[in-house]
Amino acid sequence: MMKIRDIVNRDIVNLTNCEHEPIHIPGSIQPHGFLIAVNEKGMIDYCSSNVLEHTGISHEQLLGRSLAAIFGNGSLMVQQFDMPAMTPATPFAVSFEGIGFSCFTHKNGQDFIAEFEPAESHPLELGELYNLNLQSINALQTADTLKKLCHNIAGQVRKLTGYDRVMIYRFDEQYNGEVFAESCEENLEPFLGLHYPHTDIPAQARQLYIRNLLRVIVDVAYTPVPIYTINDTPGKNLDLSMTALRSVSPIHIEYLQNMGVRATLTISLLHEGKLWGLVACHHYQSEKYLSAYTRVSAQLLGHLLTSQIKVREVAEEYELARKVTAALEKILNTAHAHDRNSFAAIVEQPEIVQLCQATGVAIVFGKQVYAAGKTPTGASIRDMARQVKPLSVQGAYHTNRLISDYAAAKNICDTASGLICHFMEGSEEDCIMWFRTETLEEVHWAGDPEKAIVKNEKGLSPRNSFERWREIIKCSSNPWARPELTAAATYANTLQKHVHLLFLSEEEFKYRQLSERLREANVELENINWISTHDLKEPLRKIQVFSSRILSREKEELSELVVNSLERMNESANRMQKLITDITSYSRLRHNRDLHLDVDLNEVLNDIRDDLQNELAEVEGTIDADPLPMIKGIRLLLTQLFLNLVRNSIKFRKKEIAPVIEIGYQSGQLYTQDETQTKFHKITVTDNGIGFDNQHKENVFKVFTRLHNQDDYAGSGIGLALCKQVVHIHGGYIDVDGRPGEGASFSLYFPM
Repeated sequence: MMKIRDIVNRDIVNLTNCEHEPIHIPGSIQPHGFLIAVNEKGMIDYCSSNVLEHTGISHEQLLGRSLAAIFGNGSLMVQQFDMPAMTPATPFAVSFEGIGFSCFTHKNGQDFIAEFEPAESHPLELGELYNLNLQSINALQTADTLKKLCHNIAGQVRKLTGYDRVMIYRFDEQYNGEVFAESCEENLEPFLGLHYPHTDIPAQARQLYIRNLLRVIVDVAYTPVPIYTINDTPGKNLDLSMTALRSVSPIHIEYLQNMGVRATLTISLLHEGKLWGLVACHHYQSEKYLSAYTRVSAQLLGHLLTSQIKVREVAEEYELARKVTAALEKILNTAHAHDRNSFAAIVEQPEIVQLCQATGVAIVFGKQVYAAGKTPTGASIRDMARQVKPLSVQGAYHTNRLISDYAAAKNICDTASGLICHFMEGSEEDCIMWFRTETLEEVHWAGDPEKAIVKNEKGLSPRNSFERWREIIKCSSNPWARPELTAAATYANTLQKHVHLLFLSEEEFKYRQLSERLREANVELENINWISTHDLKEPLRKIQVFSSRILSREKEELSELVVNSLERMNESANRMQKLITDITSYSRLRHNRDLHLDVDLNEVLNDIRDDLQNELAEVEGTIDADPLPMIKGIRLLLTQLFLNLVRNSIKFRKKEIAPVIEIGYQSGQLYTQDETQTKFHKITVTDNGIGFDNQHKENVFKVFTRLHNQDDYAGSGIGLALCKQVVHIHGGYIDVDGRPGEGASFSLYFPM
């Protein structure tokens, strides 16, 4: 024998666990209709116990039988079962055991669910429905604001359904509700403008309102009807989320009873995928059954309203946007100088606050705060910027209740209850802020929101007091409208450009100042160069002449100490004259503008051999060279380059070994500089002298830098710096590799 059991959820539900109440699987329905559910094989797997009252057939007789056996193979019901997955739509007429019903069907997973309600005994006449539709269209056309449209739709729904009260209920961001529009019997106390806390509609109930757009309770005093199933699987249950007959949470029933409500109809209002609000219909003195077709007609009015929400919001924003745009255009067309004084002028423009209907504005830039209108102190503004910066999204932040994010705002509510803030790029504090002063808001709640849950001898229960309760909300401003936020963001971008131009202007000014200082420094250097080449050389020449005369004429009569001093003085004067000559040569390289011509380096090397013939012979030195290339350059400078390198090798020779200078050549050598490689002529000048440690290689090309004692190796410390300058003038590079005690190798790279 087939075992049958009910699936009623008997877990005790109270306000301590109602947030987790499985309201989608109560296992029972309301009694004004009956329900069957068919599995994927077409067999009736679930059936409400009241099927007997409606059809004369018990649930035991239906469970386990096929849908075709009950309604016939070609019936509309069987056709509905064979259709793809669906959600509840309009009802259709069906006959069950000769009795007419209105039937809704849908599929939930593998289950095919059918809900049956008695056929309408007095359906709406076609003419009456036509007139109602005309009135709805007229309500749409005559309402120029969203609030008027909601009032018109509330009136139309009450005419259509006959409920005592119809409310358009709108949610805020926290899902607290407000009665936004209302139509009710004259003898009823109006609820228009009342607010209800978010706890009145728990989160899981809101989710069901999104899935199932229509909810009806015929009589809050109903006795739930259990659903039975074949007992063949442990934990077997039926999801009733999309059913109209689903039994209601006992917590919600108690809430409605506390309000004195006897019957309800609720239509979900969805906007942009979110639950915007509800059409809430209440009936007080008696139960109220609404036929399936009438409910669908009421739902269509709800759809009409939600289709117009965006249109009405845009229309209401248009006038504000027009004013804001006018202010923004005037600001954008006002030119300001690119200096820091401009910020004071910017905040003083009346349009700067008008563009987002603010009461004050401030610009934080550098160490200054430029403010106008009603604003906090500069110190408070700076502290506020630091606090809200981490809360900004892509550099932008706004709120109409600053105290929620910035505790110190409690002391400045009279100037900064609302805030828009846009931060400048690359700065932690530089920003522009718009402020709104406090707007004391009087909110009327349907009962004290802090007492939405009552504790009594039964435990926690929904509140039973809905008397009007007044709350004064402080430290809040009027919310910022979308056109105001858009205008603020647009101007913040314009201000960012102004700041960039200001920085460029300041950098340009600094550049001009530095250029002027550099020009003055160059003039001074030219003067020094003139003094070096003319004024300094003449005294030195006289010192050399006089010391030489004394030594040649009176050397025999002078003491050895005096002779030694005069000789050392003469040597010092010679070194100084050589230093002045080298400085002059180095300075002239910066001003060299000679054209680069073809230069045969072999001829240059021959000239150097001739010039250094005596010096090489004196130290028994030799120069061995590969054939060298022809390059583009300045012959005089290239001669100076190789002359300095060869003399450097002679100077830093080993005392006991004759210097050997090898000049090698390689064509098409790659040289890497700044991550790019280029082909060069590579010429190496290698000697067998004393060498040096490579840790000093970066210093050998610096002016006046010496690696050895002046007494041991004479020189000005400019020779290799000159070499580097000559190579760079020719678009090349110079490098050196030192080997202590073995010699040094200089590598010259000239463009091919």
